[in-house]
Amino acid sequence: MERSRIAVAGASGLIGGALVRSLTADGYEVVRLVRHAPRAVDEVRWDPEGGRVDAAGLAGCDAVVNLAGAGVGNRRWTDAYKQRIRDSRVNGTAALARAVASLDEQDRPRVFVNGSAMGYYGETGDRAVDESAPAGEGFLPELCVEWEAATAPAQEAGVRTVFTRTGLVVSREGGAWGRLFPLFLAGLGGRMGDGRQYWSFIALHDEVAAIRHLIDTDGLSGPFNLTAPNPLTNREITAAMGRVLHRPTLFAVPAPVLQAVLGEMAGDVLGSARVLPTRLLESGFRFAFPEIEGAIRAAL
Repeated sequence: MERSRIAVAGASGLIGGALVRSLTADGYEVVRLVRHAPRAVDEVRWDPEGGRVDAAGLAGCDAVVNLAGAGVGNRRWTDAYKQRIRDSRVNGTAALARAVASLDEQDRPRVFVNGSAMGYYGETGDRAVDESAPAGEGFLPELCVEWEAATAPAQEAGVRTVFTRTGLVVSREGGAWGRLFPLFLAGLGGRMGDGRQYWSFIALHDEVAAIRHLIDTDGLSGPFNLTAPNPLTNREITAAMGRVLHRPTLFAVPAPVLQAVLGEMAGDVLGSARVLPTRLLESGFRFAFPEIEGAIRAAL
């Protein structure tokens, strides 16, 4: 059976890289969006912050997946870096959406999967939320609303459009968990703040499988929470890390220290997001690692 052609923006990132490996292993032709002059036939040039993309390179792709964006947890949130976070997502998404819409109907992808984040919901405390909940307040919720809205040209052109509101990805390769694993393996892991805040996680394997499910399943559009069905508190996750890694978890990072070190970003670490994947489960997706200990073991 002939496999389709899929374009991926953010192919060098944690999720994008894993997705590309999965698709390539199954025989898909993957086109990577790159910032430099193309060096191979599978590369298409784009400038996400500048809002430019070579639309001709997307012609004939069955799907376009946009996972690009400056790292939210990579550095302290100065005003300048917050602007970079925004521009890399909103401008890049808008450029891709316009490029998709500009193609002749027979050359357009049938689906546009655009990254988003569970940050859409903001602080939820103990309250569980799913895709029916409204956006929260603050930098991340406002960013996610603008990010998702930037797909409008693709939607107006009739392209099925999906938003992946991703949780904390359990992986040793990067993201928040990429920083946690070395600490816990060294016996320096512990809860953050009072540990009562909910962390909605997802195994990297399930993240990739969910994206592929959303690409392949006709009729699915709009927001989908890519989080495991059983979110836990930071205290519970800390205990699970200790059990799986056979390490003590005696250390705790007080909230004032996190705030001093991380600044505004500390609100994201100390905040509680109890997010459920209602629409993903209703669509027939089944998690390979629905529980935290399985997700941690999978990452090892």
